[in-house]
Amino acid sequence: MNVQIAESWKPYLQPEFEKPYFGDLVSFIKNEYATQRVYPPGKLMFNAFNHCSFEDTKVVILGQDPYHGPNQANGMAFSVNEGIRTPPSLVNIFKEIKDDLGKPIPKSGDLTRWADQGVLLLNSTLTVREGQAGSHQGKGWETFTDAVIRILSEEKENLVFLLWGAYAQKKGAVISPDKHLILKAKHPSPMSANYGGWFGCKHFSQTNTYLHSKGLPEIDW
Repeated sequence: MNVQIAESWKPYLQPEFEKPYFGDLVSFIKNEYATQRVYPPGKLMFNAFNHCSFEDTKVVILGQDPYHGPNQANGMAFSVNEGIRTPPSLVNIFKEIKDDLGKPIPKSGDLTRWADQGVLLLNSTLTVREGQAGSHQGKGWETFTDAVIRILSEEKENLVFLLWGAYAQKKGAVISPDKHLILKAKHPSPMSANYGGWFGCKHFSQTNTYLHSKGLPEIDW
């Protein structure tokens, strides 16, 4: 099965592409793009992988669904296209970075610059129907992204996994704490962040401290 994903990932993910569930997923996704308005655009479906090679991955941030509004999703968790208003969760992420590291809040919510530094911005499901949150859940994407997390945990070491909210923390249960740094906090969405557990988590400075201790380049958040 020919999946348009960066070459660096193919040796690790090809076994998944050959499994029956992934064939069923591809059939479902092709039909959805043919008959519905689906985000992100098909060419950006694997954008998170295409901007962050397997070899360069140093940090993994787990999201859930792509944004389902027009022109928002660009294939990377929490990230939006240039010129799109920054969503509330990302506003809170930027606020925490400002408090943690003293960096000014950026005008753009496009996180491509993070991905290019080795931050894998991985949603649990990689596609969604317009205006229908969760519409592509339970179709196979979760099985695929579970495999991505498991493979990263097994094949690499000294990664930082940022698990925000109960969903991400449950999905990250397969990560080896002996080989990697696992940081947990409440989800940055206003619904949870405003009740404590997100602001003050200092995940961004902790990430860079850990990377530095392993002789790895820090992330310019």
